[in-house]
Amino acid sequence: MEYFVDAAYESLNHYGEELCGDKVEFVRTDDFFLAVLADGLGSGVKANILSTLTSKIIATMFANGAGLTETVETIAKTLPVCSERGLAYSTFTIVRVSKDGSVFTAEFDNPSLVYFKKTELSDISRELIEIEGKQIYVSSFQADVGDMIIAFSDGVVHAGVGRLLDLGWQYDNIVKYICENIRPNMSPRELNHRLLGAVDTLYMQQPGDDSTSVSLLLKPSNPATVMVGPPLNPEMDEIVVKKLMYSKGLKVVCGGSTSQIVSRVSGRELKVLLDYENPSVPPTAAIGGIDLVTEGVLTVGKCLDIIKAYTSTSAANNTELVSLTKKDGATKLAKLLLEDCTEVHFLVGRALNPAHQNPGMPVSLGLKLNLIKDLAAELEKTGKKVTLEYF
Repeated sequence: MEYFVDAAYESLNHYGEELCGDKVEFVRTDDFFLAVLADGLGSGVKANILSTLTSKIIATMFANGAGLTETVETIAKTLPVCSERGLAYSTFTIVRVSKDGSVFTAEFDNPSLVYFKKTELSDISRELIEIEGKQIYVSSFQADVGDMIIAFSDGVVHAGVGRLLDLGWQYDNIVKYICENIRPNMSPRELNHRLLGAVDTLYMQQPGDDSTSVSLLLKPSNPATVMVGPPLNPEMDEIVVKKLMYSKGLKVVCGGSTSQIVSRVSGRELKVLLDYENPSVPPTAAIGGIDLVTEGVLTVGKCLDIIKAYTSTSAANNTELVSLTKKDGATKLAKLLLEDCTEVHFLVGRALNPAHQNPGMPVSLGLKLNLIKDLAAELEKTGKKVTLEYF
């Protein structure tokens, strides 16, 4: 089985600082997924420079096949020295997950990462090695579907120092909190949001240190193919519909004309479903063998708004995660793209819809191609692999 890593992170800046001293890098290759969390010395600009250099070097070198020793040696020779402390210092946590589920981790001076098999806390056997005078804990283990790996910076551990807690939140209490809040297949974004929401509360909304949480959830690979709009040349209808019907994973059709084409070519009945809950979102439909059938530009536009709102929520601005449990077409599409699938392939038709040329209709309806590009860009921000194919 091939595994997909659903990953997300969230950060709280040190109070009064515009830049975060923590930096996270994600790299997705054909063979593995890599997450790097670096925490620069101090806070503000200097810390941001140190953590950015560290995370970028690690991500770039690992992606190009370098080993841990070579990478750490490069970091030691590259980081600028802080004029105040005389140190070139950034902690880091590295997690590399191969497509077969094998995991390699390396941790230097960050709080120990936490590993859950499903929702059960699991110990990791670590080995201590020394590279360039740095004591680094490394581990290798096999993960499975539903397992989650969580890493965080020391700002999380120190939450509440000098305010609500004399000694800060402390590591064991953080692990206990995660154990009490984790649920089966909980999204990484929701876990980060809950954890940093608690951190922000303990700091009384004035974080005394940069605080970051990174969560990785292993999922089975489940691609989605989304057909949007009729092909420019009607002779391509059958080719595009066959691409959709023979694709692996989830199948989605967006657009009234598009759904009629799929129904005609596949010989399967198109049924409009009138039991929808949001009058501002057009109703969905059903075609045998298709997982979701929605209206076109209006629904895709509202789906894009939902995804933007979902990805912009943070503990720092005290906003709640957008609910993806509603049953309207836009929310169903957003949930499928954000949570149900692991990668997305858009089949984009370039034919103009005559309805969109009506001068009385909003201009945005004529911008279908840009809408799909914006949707693809937002999905890529969440770590999805997105491809677009035009017809």
